[in-house]
Amino acid sequence: MTKITFIGAGSLGFTSELVRDILTFPLLEDAHITLMDINAERLEFARQAVVKLIEAGRRPATVSATLDRAEALKDAEVVLTTILAGTTEVWRHDIEIPKKYSVDTCVGDTRGPSGIFRFLRTLPPMMDIVRDMEKFCPNAVLLNYTNPMAMLCGALQRLTHIPVTGLCHSVQGTAMMLAGWIWAAPNEIDYTCAGINHQAWYIEYKWNGQDAYPLIHKVITERPEVYNEEIVRNEIYLALGYYVTESSGHNSEYNWWFRKRPDLIEKYCTHGTGWNPGEYAYILKEYQNAEATWKDIVRERLAAPLTLADIQRGLEYAAYIINALKGGEAFKFNGNVRNTLLITNLPEGACVEVPVYVDKAGFHPSHIGALPRECALLTQLSSGIEEMAITAALTSDPTMVYRAICHDPLTAAVLSLAEIKTLVNEMFAQNKDYLPQFKIHKV
Repeated sequence: MTKITFIGAGSLGFTSELVRDILTFPLLEDAHITLMDINAERLEFARQAVVKLIEAGRRPATVSATLDRAEALKDAEVVLTTILAGTTEVWRHDIEIPKKYSVDTCVGDTRGPSGIFRFLRTLPPMMDIVRDMEKFCPNAVLLNYTNPMAMLCGALQRLTHIPVTGLCHSVQGTAMMLAGWIWAAPNEIDYTCAGINHQAWYIEYKWNGQDAYPLIHKVITERPEVYNEEIVRNEIYLALGYYVTESSGHNSEYNWWFRKRPDLIEKYCTHGTGWNPGEYAYILKEYQNAEATWKDIVRERLAAPLTLADIQRGLEYAAYIINALKGGEAFKFNGNVRNTLLITNLPEGACVEVPVYVDKAGFHPSHIGALPRECALLTQLSSGIEEMAITAALTSDPTMVYRAICHDPLTAAVLSLAEIKTLVNEMFAQNKDYLPQFKIHKV
């Protein structure tokens, strides 16, 4: 029996999907699933959903739920984190304060002033989880789904002996999207994708062993419905020649090109037809709507009978990784790991996203070499800013937070240095109660 612990199990839909996939592997079908959350009501709903999955699949698995993190972690072999530090009433200021200064944000959970302050708030509870793992399950592996992925994993990977990797949907999701555009079957596609989380590049993308980029270029330039699905990312591809992971909404925030003027936001960021349109505060509004209606949605889901399709395996990496760690088939995935000269033109020691092979012996990241120069410049900047933010968090240095945000491409495109300082000070004032590690909350 394998004990698998979910911290932040109240992320109900996500927890259910991951448990569903885990239980489809024979090596894991008798797993003990431990659910932990700080919200008792959400935790109970999650427990009921997992029980329903176990019963529908007639699995020998068991489940327990607890508000006690130490109890949840005791003797766990794999820990998955899907936490949110604070409610949307905390998060909303990450979006609204920059907007006052014309820094227009769509998602705000990864980079820029919004992502950096989210990281500063989230690192302390993540470190608490890791310190408890060191005490109660020192041989366990941590699979993190919490954003901002690169900064959190980058900090944790230098502070603990616990193996930590971060998992994201963007690599496999984008690969399948591109395959659909060229009418290729997913099992006929092979690719090499590397960079940092949400800004990794398909260095190679092949269909039946042949370079598929000419076909991708053709559909983007000749089919308006394809171009309009991912306007921002398609523009980046047409300029740089390589396709980037994660949605246009996210990527519109990570550079200078699309959100620095209202007319550019209107042209590039409001009419995309794919997931995550680039309109202001899109994800915040989605979360706020979900918070208002989640109880009704959950009750409907729990009342609805499960079909065979509902208990079949999906594409989440975590279940495949856990199966490989337990001695099942080795698995290749794109994971967030420490840069031990894996990508030679990104900062050494930074968190990078590269192909990783996992088996019973653990994680084996792939050496990539140098990213193409046309991709590396932007990625180097983003990674360097993340490294500065990690240094700021570990040294409790508000000035280093300011300096990191000074270099953020979107912020720098619309604000002077003095204006950035004012923005940062306002965000520190708003977050003071959540950043006790900083003795001084002003630049």
